[in-house]
Amino acid sequence: MGSAAVVARWRTPLAAAVDEVRRRPLHVAVGALVVGLVAGPRAPLVVLGALLVCPLLARRAAGALLVAAALLGGAVLADARLAALDHTVLADRLGHAASVRVWLLEPARPRPFGGRTAVARLGDERVLVRSGARVRWPAARVGEEVAVDGVVEALRPADAWLRPRNVHAILRAERVVPTGRRRGGLPGTLDRFRDRAQATLDRGLPPPQAALLRGMVLGEDEALAPATREDFQTSGLSHLVAASGQNVMLLCALVFGLSAVVGLGLRARLLLALALVALYVPLAGGGPSIQRAGVMGAAGITAALAGRPASRAYAVLLAAAVTLAINPRSVAEPGWQMSFGAVVAIMLLAAPVAAALRRHPRMPAGLAEAAAVTVAATLGTAPLIAVHFGRTSLVSLPANVLAAPAVAPVMWLGMAAAAVGQVSAAAAAPFTALAGYPLAFVGWVGATAARLPHAAVDVPPVLVALACVAAVAAILVPAARRPGPAGAVAVITVVLVLLRAPAGPAAPPTGLRLTFLDIGQGDATLIQDRSTSVLVDTGPPDGGIVARLRHAGIARLDLLVVTHAQADHDGGAAAVLRAMPVGLVLDGRDGVREPLGLRMAAEAGRRAVPVTSPEAGQTLRAGRIELRVLSPEREDPAAHAGADPNDRAIVAEARVGAFRMLLTADAESDVLSTLDLGPVDVLKVSHHGSADPGLAALLERIRPRLAAIEVGAHNTYGHPVPATVQTLRTSGAAVYRTDEDGAVRVEERGDDLVVATHA
Repeated sequence: MGSAAVVARWRTPLAAAVDEVRRRPLHVAVGALVVGLVAGPRAPLVVLGALLVCPLLARRAAGALLVAAALLGGAVLADARLAALDHTVLADRLGHAASVRVWLLEPARPRPFGGRTAVARLGDERVLVRSGARVRWPAARVGEEVAVDGVVEALRPADAWLRPRNVHAILRAERVVPTGRRRGGLPGTLDRFRDRAQATLDRGLPPPQAALLRGMVLGEDEALAPATREDFQTSGLSHLVAASGQNVMLLCALVFGLSAVVGLGLRARLLLALALVALYVPLAGGGPSIQRAGVMGAAGITAALAGRPASRAYAVLLAAAVTLAINPRSVAEPGWQMSFGAVVAIMLLAAPVAAALRRHPRMPAGLAEAAAVTVAATLGTAPLIAVHFGRTSLVSLPANVLAAPAVAPVMWLGMAAAAVGQVSAAAAAPFTALAGYPLAFVGWVGATAARLPHAAVDVPPVLVALACVAAVAAILVPAARRPGPAGAVAVITVVLVLLRAPAGPAAPPTGLRLTFLDIGQGDATLIQDRSTSVLVDTGPPDGGIVARLRHAGIARLDLLVVTHAQADHDGGAAAVLRAMPVGLVLDGRDGVREPLGLRMAAEAGRRAVPVTSPEAGQTLRAGRIELRVLSPEREDPAAHAGADPNDRAIVAEARVGAFRMLLTADAESDVLSTLDLGPVDVLKVSHHGSADPGLAALLERIRPRLAAIEVGAHNTYGHPVPATVQTLRTSGAAVYRTDEDGAVRVEERGDDLVVATHA
């Protein structure tokens, strides 16, 4: 085929697409408004785009002017909204102590390292109340007033995720006490509706199932056990426990089904559905994600009733315009991107996928429709998940297809229970009891899928995007729908890319190798010597520790050390025990009972892995690797109940031949200065590089050649503090940090330490 023929072949559909756009001036105008809202402060670029693009998208001059006006209007509106959202009267209070009363707007959520956070209203502004592990948080609910003593702090760069939520400051709480007051008016009425719904959904079910039901119906996932949350993230089912467009659409489907039974007309059904959506959004917390879901769900059900694809496209554009007009920064929020990515993908891909599946003689129509929606949503969101969360679930598609038949019954029974429970909790009990069966199935799917080998892998986002593009091409390109080269190449590309690791597993070292693993805000240090391997800490539950161990070539651990009972150190321990054989666990939880540690202990018991407690002076050996415990002294846990777990964390010295490494966990110089320490080659810096006034004196004693800081990028704690980094560099140590360098690999070559980073 000549080049002219190729150009002509592609020009025809392109011209048809442009002509189709020109026939939809209102769609183009709303799309231009969205572009203007996204561009916002970059108004000059919008003007240029208006001048260049508008004539191409409109048949008449009036249409071009309308599109240009929408672009400019969106930019002006975005500027005005951002100015209004950024206005705060708290500027003069930043850095000062405060004793204030705030109204809780969201349920309090546990922090990874102890303590809680909650968005609250202080006067007319939103603040994030953040407490440490030692602050007792009351059993206050949304809509209740609490008195807070603390310090008002400015948002730092690491707190940028709060800006799309209109939060203006951090209220670091030192004391939180309920006042007994509750909101009045319409918000107070909604609070009472929500409280009755929560109480109803909690009755008659085991706590894990009750927490899952609340998550699926009301989007309240704070009560989920960490293990369940981790399983749902790994299996790609976490969207089920976040109030989303799926909730809204299922609510509307329930309303339309019941309305049809009682004989309501189409217009009455629509009005009733929209009214219930307006009620459901604040009942589900009224947060940004459910607001977005409400707008999109209402627009989607309206478009579905219209029955025209063009109307569906207009509804999506309108939903984008409304949500961005409320907060132009929403476009940077992962939830916003994934919501619209999923909806657009479903619009484009669900129908052709369903048609292809229905051609199979044994494929039920209902299953084909459910699978098609799942395939489309997965392709639309997988690249975004890889970008924002660094992991790709290979079991997400089958897990979602398998769970799909149970999701609607859970939602409908839960919604019915929440509605009936407003009148009688006893009358609602049968609905929650029936919901227990599909709930158990959904929980089983999540747990089983998460435990499959390579359930989640670390694949570069660009490869995930290429795989999804190839899959979309296989679906949409006509030639790819028939057996032939295009379809075969697309399918093979998808399979190869998804199964490909970012690089092959590292070869076993010929000598000593240390790897400071990049697992986010937490510790995970891998010590290898030939075929022997020791892992000290496992990072947070969502740190991807198993994938990183696999990438390091680890199939078995001789020793797993958990230094203390905090999520950033023991969060991934159960997953490690589940994924590979472990010779021995050195358990430094020191009598502290918390969910992640208990899960680790249960997993070790289930797999008959020996567990021992640390004691100063103890030495454990694995091949040439010796681990000498320096702290803590073994004591009765009751003697130090309530003590800071950091001060009782395992401090150890690792030895391989003449090599020495000091592993400090989160113990700082107040603990380390009391120990018998000598010079070391490598220092694992304490507590992610937090402030430590005694660090300089400690460095004079141990004189490390290399210091590694295990810390998460953009963490909310300001780790590592500049003073700590400067003190380390002044001591002469080479400083590496996982937030900037990625995984840091250190190998001993004679008298030298050879360092490689893998950002």
